[in-house]
Amino acid sequence: MLSGDLAALGGLALSAFLAATVLPGGSEAVFAALLALRPELAPAALLTATAANTAGGMSTYLLGRLLPRKELTPRLATVQRWGSAALLLSWVPLVGDALCGAAGVLRLNWAACLLWMAAGKGARYAAIAWALQ
Repeated sequence: MLSGDLAALGGLALSAFLAATVLPGGSEAVFAALLALRPELAPAALLTATAANTAGGMSTYLLGRLLPRKELTPRLATVQRWGSAALLLSWVPLVGDALCGAAGVLRLNWAACLLWMAAGKGARYAAIAWALQ
């Protein structure tokens, strides 16, 4: 892999990580642009974007976990009812950040949250890659 490829994937990773935090941004455009310019990097880009976006979501989970546990509001009760599987939707703009934070506040199992979050975020990037073919 060339140093330019590593720089492109590093930029994608930064974009994907920041997009999954409470900061505004969309990594989908960066992902799509990278695939358009360098389609041979698709597998590496898919893994990079998924891992970095999941890491960003887990940082929001951690922030939620650091908050004192509150009484269950109707929204928190809904997340608790679905459990970590709710994080399959962690890729949805605005809603996803709230789900990740709520999972932390509820002290849901971090490993299960990580798996469901990665599955949802990875499926989103895979769908983008498929649509661009």
